[in-house]
Amino acid sequence: MNEMQRIIQAVARLRERGQRAALATVVAVEGSTYRRPGARMLVSEDGDAEGAISGGCLERDVFRQAARVLHSREPAVTVYDSTGEDLDEGYSLGCNGVVVVLVEPLAPDGPAGALDFIADCLRRRRKGVVATVFAVRGAVRTRIGARLTLADDGSSCATGIDDDSTRELLCAEASKALHTGRSSRTRVSTPAGEFEAFVEVVAPSLALTIFGAGHDAAPLAHFARALGWHVSVVSRNAGHAIHARFVTADRVLVAEASEALDGLSDEGGAIAVVMTHNYFEDLRVLRALIPRRPRYVALLGPKRRTARLLAALEDEGLMPRGDAAAWLHGPAGLDIGADTPEEIALAIIAEIRAVVTGRSGGFARERREPLHPRSEALEGARETVLAVGVPRGEVVCGIIAD
Repeated sequence: MNEMQRIIQAVARLRERGQRAALATVVAVEGSTYRRPGARMLVSEDGDAEGAISGGCLERDVFRQAARVLHSREPAVTVYDSTGEDLDEGYSLGCNGVVVVLVEPLAPDGPAGALDFIADCLRRRRKGVVATVFAVRGAVRTRIGARLTLADDGSSCATGIDDDSTRELLCAEASKALHTGRSSRTRVSTPAGEFEAFVEVVAPSLALTIFGAGHDAAPLAHFARALGWHVSVVSRNAGHAIHARFVTADRVLVAEASEALDGLSDEGGAIAVVMTHNYFEDLRVLRALIPRRPRYVALLGPKRRTARLLAALEDEGLMPRGDAAAWLHGPAGLDIGADTPEEIALAIIAEIRAVVTGRSGGFARERREPLHPRSEALEGARETVLAVGVPRGEVVCGIIAD
């Protein structure tokens, strides 16, 4: 279960108890930061928390901001700036960057409604966009914390936006994000002024299908579920113990590979690990996977075995001769010296993550480019924030009021 899923469950528990809470969301960053836009932290009125917006250096202050927001019932935007040279040890900021955090009371017409929308997208495995306003300049008829949600069927809902033109502009930005699949920080100008919004793409969790139900498949399924992935375990010849061994999996099927794949969306290409430990069964699975435009398929076993399987598929005319089959990874996993089932599972999970994010899977210290894409400058946000009296270069904190 990933962080967002835990926050959604925590919100449900708070509703049952009738407790109030505040939600902190990273809406923009600049430079080196531990978390990226979209990171969230839920703080209940009795001090419990779920999620994190940093590696631990900002959470203490967010608790204070949450208490203020719950008292005032008004959203607040805080800018944490650790780019100065003379840092104070009080905040122990470990990154040289700027983080903009929106803290709001968990109201139905605000973040609670957005979380319900996200939960629905995750449950139904559909895409959507949540656009959240976090800065307003001029006489734009919107407010801090105003939101627009856009589902992949075109339906939308807006709260806190008082005129149709502003809503249409924000909806256009949300539509663009839904098309590109990329979250962004956007600045929208209108005749009355401008506003900034964090446009967040909500996508279904990665779907992993594991073919094979041996004991070595269990840690792979466990790690994938810990990341919030949708996990299916498929075996044609498994016994009754399969269900007990994979209690956390979303689907456990005793079926042919083709039957199992019929129940999954192939958008973006299938992601699968083939670990049946049977050559002819692996061949049957690959025959079923090839028509599904696979994005990533891992094969256990040595290179010679993988080459033999490819040659058989070429002889059957299922693959062009000499095709490098970039989607096929055999032996499976990153080269980390894995030996035990848990280590092998870790290597495979890391390789899948590298493939879906377009990374090489090498050492971070050897990467020439930044680990995260460079964010837009935050000059506009800094101009709007009211600085509180703190030493130069420590932390800039403030509130943007509507």
